[in-house]
Amino acid sequence: MGLLIGIDAGGTFTDLMVHDTETGLTYSHKTSSTPANPADAIVRGIEELLACHRLPGASVERVSHGTTVGTNALLQRSGARISLITTRGFRDLIEIGRQTRPYNFDMHTDFPPPVVPRHRRVEIEERVGADGSILAAVDQSDLDRAIGEVLREEPEAVAVCFLFGYLNPVHELEVKRALGVRAPKLFVSTSSEVQPEFREYERISTTVLNAYLQPAMARYLDAVDRELAIKMPGVRVAISRSNGGLMSLPLSKSFPIRTALSGPAAGVIGAASVLRSAGRPNAITFDMGGTSADVALILDHECGYRHASSIGGFPIRMPMLDIHTVGAGGGSIAWFDKDNLLKVGPRSAGAVPGPAAYDKGGVEPTVTDANVALGRLSPAGLLGGAMRLDQDLARQAVNQVAVPLALSVEHAACGIIDIVTSNMVRAIRAITVERGFDPRDFALVAFGGAGPLHARSVAAELGIGEILVPSRPGLLCAAGALTSRFKEDLVRTVNRPIRDDADLSQIASGIAELLDQAKAWSAVEVIDPATVEHQVVLDMRYMGQNFELPIPLSREEIQALPQADTLRDRFFTEHDRQYGFHAPDGVIEVVNIRMTAESGAGPGLVHDQVNVDRPAAVPRGTRTICFDISGSISTPVYWRDDLVSGQKLIGPAVVDQLDTTSLLFPGDGLEVDTNGNLIIAVKS
Repeated sequence: MGLLIGIDAGGTFTDLMVHDTETGLTYSHKTSSTPANPADAIVRGIEELLACHRLPGASVERVSHGTTVGTNALLQRSGARISLITTRGFRDLIEIGRQTRPYNFDMHTDFPPPVVPRHRRVEIEERVGADGSILAAVDQSDLDRAIGEVLREEPEAVAVCFLFGYLNPVHELEVKRALGVRAPKLFVSTSSEVQPEFREYERISTTVLNAYLQPAMARYLDAVDRELAIKMPGVRVAISRSNGGLMSLPLSKSFPIRTALSGPAAGVIGAASVLRSAGRPNAITFDMGGTSADVALILDHECGYRHASSIGGFPIRMPMLDIHTVGAGGGSIAWFDKDNLLKVGPRSAGAVPGPAAYDKGGVEPTVTDANVALGRLSPAGLLGGAMRLDQDLARQAVNQVAVPLALSVEHAACGIIDIVTSNMVRAIRAITVERGFDPRDFALVAFGGAGPLHARSVAAELGIGEILVPSRPGLLCAAGALTSRFKEDLVRTVNRPIRDDADLSQIASGIAELLDQAKAWSAVEVIDPATVEHQVVLDMRYMGQNFELPIPLSREEIQALPQADTLRDRFFTEHDRQYGFHAPDGVIEVVNIRMTAESGAGPGLVHDQVNVDRPAAVPRGTRTICFDISGSISTPVYWRDDLVSGQKLIGPAVVDQLDTTSLLFPGDGLEVDTNGNLIIAVKS
C-alpha cells in the first residue's frame, strides 16, 4: 500500500493528483509548466504536493504522467537527426506518399518535407516475399556499405523499414544487430517492432517518426527517472499512451510515437469515469487548456479508436483514442491575417511569456486576456489567488484588436471569444455531424483549465442543452493518468479470404501468436498474466476494398472462433450500418488481427462527496461581467467548495475554484449532483 501520483504536463500548467491507497484520500496541486524542460515542473510539483500534505516521498509507488514532449517535437520539427535504411527501390516512398492533397482547394499548400532528407536515406539489397518467405538474403558486404554510409552522416537515430518486414522481421533485426555492433549508442527503430502492419507508406512514416523522437524522449524520461529516484527510491514511472493506457519507461523510450496524444487520452479516460458516476453514457468531451482544445465522442461510456492519424502533417499508423485537436486554448493569440481578418490561434503564448495578464512579458492579445478584460476571470487570479491576473495589461493587449476595428475593448474581447468558439465548434462538428451524430443528443462534459469557462458558448452554438463540469475539471487529465491501466496493442496482418470454416485455421494461429506476445508483454511490464484482459478485433473487408471494418470477438470466441458464416453475417451487418448496403456474394477477407491486452482495474477515480449537512452556499461577492456586447452585469460569485449537493442556481452567476472558472449566462440553470459535478442547463 502506498501513494499513486498522476500528472498532466501541459503547455501552461502542470497538474498533479495523488491517491493514498491506504486511506483512500486524494490530493491535488497545480504548478506552472517549464516548457524548456518539462521534467523540472514535474519534479518541483511533486515536491510541493508531498510537502503541502505532509506525505512521505518514500511511500510513492507509481508516478503516471501524460507528456507533450513527442507531440511538440513533431509540431515544431525539433526531433533528432536521423537516417533511414530501406529496401532498394523504396528510398523515396516516404516522400511520394499517397496521391492525395492535404487541402483540395489550396493550390499552394503541400505535404511537409520528410524529417529524413533524401541524402540520409540508404537502400540495401534484400527482399522478403508477400508470403513472408525470403527471396533475397541480406548481403554482408552490402550491409557493411550501407552502415558506413549511415554513420558518415552522424545521425542520432536510424529507422529500418523493409518491404514486407511486417511478415518476416529477420532482415530488419539483422540490420539492427549490425548497427548495435558498429554504433552501440545509436537509437534504432525497426518497423517490425514499431508497428508490424501492412500499408507500406504509413508503416515507414510511423517508423521514421519513432526514430525522430527517440533521442529527445529518452533524455527527457531519463531526467525524470533520475530526479524522482533520488527523492522516491523504488518509484515506478509510467507514461500515458495515445490509446488511453500506460506503459513503462523502457517501452516509452523505445516507442515514443505511442505518446503522440498522451495527455488528451488521459483526460478522456478521466471523463469516461465521471460520466459513469453521473449516469450519462453518451457525451462529447471538451478539454480546453492553455494551448489547444481536444474533443472526443463517448458512446455508451466508451471512446472510439482509430488506427490512422496525422500530427503536423505526418501520417501515423498507431491505435489511439479518437480525439480531435484544434489550436484553441487560453494562450491562443489573436492576430490579423494578410486579408485584415481577425484570427485566433493556433499560435499560443504558452506558459512563457504567457498572456499579457500574467505580467510575465507577454504583450500580444490572447483568449485569456479577453476573458480577463470581460471580467469572466477574477482579477484575484488563478490557483486560488496564487497567480495574479493584471486586468489593465489584459485590456491593453485586447486594445491592439479594438483600435484597428474601431471597437470598444469589451466588443473586441467578445469578438475574440466568438472566433475561438467557432474554431472549437468546427472540431466538435467533425466528430459528430460529419459522422451522422446530432450533437444535441449528447451532454458536453467540460474540463481542462479553460473548458468550463467556454463550454456554455460552445454548447449554445451547437444546440447542446446540458453541460457537465466535474468536481476538479482542471485536474481531470492528471486523474485519468492516475487511474489508467497498463495497456498494449498488438497486430498481425494475415490477408486471409474467409469462404468456409477451413479458412479460419490461419486466423486461429494468429490469435494464438498474439496471446503469446501478450504474455511476454505482461512479463516485461511486471503484470500478473492472470489479471490481463484480452480483446480481439478482426479487420475485415470485401476483396478489393481499400478500408476495413472492425469486427470484435467475444472472450469465448478468442479461444474458439465462431463459424465462417457467423463472421460473414457480422461483417454484412456492420457494412449495412456504415454504408447502407452489403453484397452477400462478395468475397470477404480478414486483413488484420488486432489484440488489446490490459492489466486489471486501477485504483478508480475518487469523486467528491458533497456535504449536505450545511446550508446552501451564498455568494462570496459580486463581479462585473460582460456576457455579450449588450453590456456588463453585476454577477454573484460563488466558490465551488461552498456548494452543497442538490443546490440550484440561476444565472447570471460565476463559480470560481482552484483550477478553473464556470460561467452561467443569464437564464442558465445549475444543479450540484451527489458527486460534486455541476449540471448546467443551457437556456435555449
